[in-house]
Amino acid sequence: MITQLDTRAEWIAQRIVPAEIEKYRPSGKDFIDDAEIERKLAANREPDSSRIRDILAKSEAVQTLEPDETAALLHVKDTGLWEEMKQVAARIKRKVYDNRIVTFAPLYLGNVCVNNCMYCGLRCHNESIKRRVLSQDEIRREVEVLAGQIGHKRLIVVYGEHPKTGIDYMAESLRTIYDVKVKARKGWGAIRRVNVNAAPMPVAELRTLHEVGLGTYQVFQETYHHETYARVHPSKTIKADYAWRLYSMHRAMEAGIDDVGIGALFGLYDWRFEVMALLYHARELERAFGIGPHTISFPRMEPAENTPFLQDLKHRVSDEDMERVVVALRLSVPYTGMILTAREDAAMRRRLIPMGCTQTDASSRIGIGSYSDIYNEQEGDRQQFMLGDTRSLDDVVRELAEMGYITSFCTAGYRCGRTGQCIMDLLRSGKEGKFCKLNAVITFREWLDDFASEATRAVGEQVLQQELAEIKAQNPKGFPVFMQYYERTTHGERDLYL
Repeated sequence: MITQLDTRAEWIAQRIVPAEIEKYRPSGKDFIDDAEIERKLAANREPDSSRIRDILAKSEAVQTLEPDETAALLHVKDTGLWEEMKQVAARIKRKVYDNRIVTFAPLYLGNVCVNNCMYCGLRCHNESIKRRVLSQDEIRREVEVLAGQIGHKRLIVVYGEHPKTGIDYMAESLRTIYDVKVKARKGWGAIRRVNVNAAPMPVAELRTLHEVGLGTYQVFQETYHHETYARVHPSKTIKADYAWRLYSMHRAMEAGIDDVGIGALFGLYDWRFEVMALLYHARELERAFGIGPHTISFPRMEPAENTPFLQDLKHRVSDEDMERVVVALRLSVPYTGMILTAREDAAMRRRLIPMGCTQTDASSRIGIGSYSDIYNEQEGDRQQFMLGDTRSLDDVVRELAEMGYITSFCTAGYRCGRTGQCIMDLLRSGKEGKFCKLNAVITFREWLDDFASEATRAVGEQVLQQELAEIKAQNPKGFPVFMQYYERTTHGERDLYL
């Protein structure tokens, strides 16, 4: 008789495919050399101002930096130079992405996991967590709230590593999410892009996700420092295999997924090392595939239920350090999208967004089934960690508008083939920001009409008028065609894009 435990053990044993690692590292070594990173950090401790300004000019030309250049930026102490770095980071963001901010919501579909990561509230040995996996009907109810009441168009769907949430469940859940349509004030609410944050997978499974409409595929290395990685990921677990995780993006590219997201969990090891390693990862993807990461994420450690590891962090990252993380990443990989999450509180998000962030979540709940639940409070015993900012999407959109940003709900580029190499070329040239401004305005018009409160709509209208004036000034010949789409949207047509 085959028991459930036997089946789970068999599933675990089959997850890692060594051949799908070794093909990308014929020398037997991976592209993260801890000693080399430490040497470069040590060798660039005292950069002079002229060198820093040369590096900033390279960043502003939207060129990926060399490791020595990033190492130098990480050691700038002069307050005047630091202010210049922040100003250049802001200009790069505007040049590459205009003044758009993309919003999304996280949707956790289960909190079961076979791994036992020391810092994670969902680790398998944490008996304080109430375990649950959403059924397809429950997923539908969550999406009805997200798309039909809140107005989200993008989700990042999060799965634990467990046979209950394996590839068949993932594929079915994506189909369910895309199938939901809910009547809104003037149009219809629907999710138009589903990104996935999940464990590393073999190429065959990644192809399945690609076929059912996966957007961006995210896998965070957590920490790139080999010794620390081994310490916090117990042996004899799937996640203990550093290389299997490190080469996730290579396998995704091989499977046809050309939008990938990388990240590190800041607080596990020295933040300067992690910034350097993220640069190395971006450069490796550029080298191997000609395409860097679509996004980079930089979540900071937050408290989690019954997780004492988090109480005494040796490498805790201060607010000032987080500023330097954001600025250094924007300067080092100037074309990439940068995701700021609701782990940070509202004040910190206001502080960091102008330094180069392009995406942020809103109305975030990470407890299983918590969007359709009548209770709004966070519940530590059913979520991975505690959030810093749980404000509504309406509140976040209004604040962004007050800061002068337009919230973009556009997903047109992905459906028009502007992904992979195409999007990288547009981002590096600065053309993507101007092109996407058109669709950002159309989708913002749509969201204001369908979901915004009166207060948010009033502020949003002011931003829209500024954007319309900019579009007319930048492209007077194309403006009449654009306005046809805009007017059709005001009259109730939905999901229009150029």
